[in-house]
Amino acid sequence: MATQAPAPTPQQLREQADPTERSHPIPLIVAGITLAMVLAGAGYILLSEPFGAPALGDQRTMADLSGPPAGAAVDGKQVYTANCVGCHQASGAGLPNVFPPLDGSEWVNGQPRVLANILLHGITGELTVKGTSYKGAMPSFAQLGDAELAAVASYVRSNWSNKAESVEAALFATERKASVRDKPFDGGAELKALAGGG
Repeated sequence: MATQAPAPTPQQLREQADPTERSHPIPLIVAGITLAMVLAGAGYILLSEPFGAPALGDQRTMADLSGPPAGAAVDGKQVYTANCVGCHQASGAGLPNVFPPLDGSEWVNGQPRVLANILLHGITGELTVKGTSYKGAMPSFAQLGDAELAAVASYVRSNWSNKAESVEAALFATERKASVRDKPFDGGAELKALAGGG
């Protein structure tokens, strides 16, 4: 004799059956539109020409992107523009009472060794240039290579009204090795001592 299943409880009667895909399938029209869009997109990509004209693209070669070859001359004006022009200006005149001029500066036109050390170590404190006292700070540019430093030093020593001789990269290499200084020069007094000792 078969036993009957127990009658559902009130809680079970409140529950609804879990939905199934068979009860609510994706409408055929939606599936058809989706398939048509995918096929149209794939066909467009396969049948269309490359985007844009190749002649309008970037024409640089790998040689252009790799920079100047080793041993090539460094452009001192370019180094100056990238690192110095913000303070000392394109004219080399500096900013009155803020940044000293390089044009006509006794420090620029003086001993190349002093200028090399200013570039390698920087300077803080009071510095007199062309009779005017400046109090500020110039950072070290020791992160630049010897050739770059020599190029920018030669550029400032031979431009505007300056007519001093160029500076060789070997001077920067020598001063870099010879110095144990780990902080900027403290004003013009230390620079004068360096000039007297060199």
